[in-house]
Amino acid sequence: MSFADRLVLWLHIAFVIFTIGPLAIAISSTPRYIRHRNVPVLRYLARITVILTVVSLGVLAFGIAAAEAGKHKDLGKPWLTVAMTLFVVTLALLVMIIRDQRAAIRAVESAVNGGGQGSPAEHDAGSDAADAASQHAGGQAGSAGAAHVASVERGRIAAMGGVVNLIWLVILVLMVWNG
Repeated sequence: MSFADRLVLWLHIAFVIFTIGPLAIAISSTPRYIRHRNVPVLRYLARITVILTVVSLGVLAFGIAAAEAGKHKDLGKPWLTVAMTLFVVTLALLVMIIRDQRAAIRAVESAVNGGGQGSPAEHDAGSDAADAASQHAGGQAGSAGAAHVASVERGRIAAMGGVVNLIWLVILVLMVWNG
């Protein structure tokens, strides 16, 4: 393996370490801050998700380059095709997660600005029923609707984030097992 081949492989690994890990953490942290209605942190996590999703394209690019750089031109192997397809699926899911993060931010802002914050103990418990009760007790129907939207987005982000992380784990297994 030449120096250039090793460099491309190391760049691929560096992109994986510095994008996929932090991206997984940002997505996994988002539902907690939706529940706590912390808009500044949600904006930060959404921005990080967008940036790292775009940068994660480097993982795919350097992965393809690493596969083509070898003597055997491994790009035609079925496991690499499966891994690249799964990566493209994760990119599609990440676009949906970004959309849901933005919707959750709008809903949380609407709920917070509508005066339906409730007590911090209710939010720490993570109880949707307590959130809905505190919204209706204040007579804020719009805030209750926004809180419900935020709750739905929280669940969707958590579910899709779990699927994305599972797909990345499958890709890792394919890389280690066959690489």
